[in-house]
Amino acid sequence: MFPDARAYYIPLITARGAVGVMSIPVDAGISRFKPDQERLIDAFADLAAVGIERVAFAEETRRMKLSQAATEKLQTAFLDSISHDLRTPLSSVIGVLSSLQEEPGLDDAAKVNLIQVAREEAEKLNDIITNLLDISRIQAGAVKLNRQPADVSDIFNVTIDQFGGRAHGRTISVNVAAEIAPVMADFSLIVKVLYNLLDNALKYSSPESAVEISARMDGENVAIEVADRGVGIPPQDLPYIFGRFYRVPNTGVPGTGLGLSICKGIVEAHGGAITAGNRPGGGAIFTVTLPAGGPVVRRPVVVGGESRNKRVPKDEELDTSFFS
Repeated sequence: MFPDARAYYIPLITARGAVGVMSIPVDAGISRFKPDQERLIDAFADLAAVGIERVAFAEETRRMKLSQAATEKLQTAFLDSISHDLRTPLSSVIGVLSSLQEEPGLDDAAKVNLIQVAREEAEKLNDIITNLLDISRIQAGAVKLNRQPADVSDIFNVTIDQFGGRAHGRTISVNVAAEIAPVMADFSLIVKVLYNLLDNALKYSSPESAVEISARMDGENVAIEVADRGVGIPPQDLPYIFGRFYRVPNTGVPGTGLGLSICKGIVEAHGGAITAGNRPGGGAIFTVTLPAGGPVVRRPVVVGGESRNKRVPKDEELDTSFFS
């Protein structure tokens, strides 16, 4: 204790280390306490330290119990969702195969229709399993990037091509700025991000409305936007929309709640960002911002402007020359 000190400070120490400091105000001129006073102060300090440690233990135990309960609840909800999402397309595939096996007299048109149904349901199964594997890799930090400069138009082209007949005749509006840089990205992973966002936009908007994808410069970055004219996102759900297994309630749209979480993990692994919002006039808009992978280049002038609409054909390959 220093002669000019106005308080006596005693560290509160337990086996786990220091948990605080006890301060005892003193009158001016008092340089130290009597031995019996010091013993009493030390005893109080020990009791206080033990008391603080017990409170900390109790709070830590409470948090662990809450965390465990939340984890168990999340796991239960996840298993329920996954089992339903897997069982539904699997039941359809089994039903189709049973029909083909038990009714050999079906005409060719009926067979083609059943096979198409089975294929679409099998693709849904594949998407679910792929998403589960992707989220596991992201959680484990095992996403390996092969980043190279990539042209945004090529990313759009390949993404839309992957939909094929699954877009069910929907119109997709494509708009790439006349002056834009390539993105520094793992091409296949960014295609996956755009595919998930485009798939969401198609699911959550009416068949009559167009879905818009666009790209522009945003400072030194490239901003890619996917927008629809659907129901939009309730404001209270916006902070949680990228959470694992989170789904906006009462939409009636099936899904595991993994797609947007996967998008977020991939984009952030690239050093980019992804945001969600609502559009004036209705609908949702998702914006992916990625680092540029080279200087801005001017694209060839397209007669009629850069905005292009394309109705994706049903049950046939997409004519990708439109987007070249």
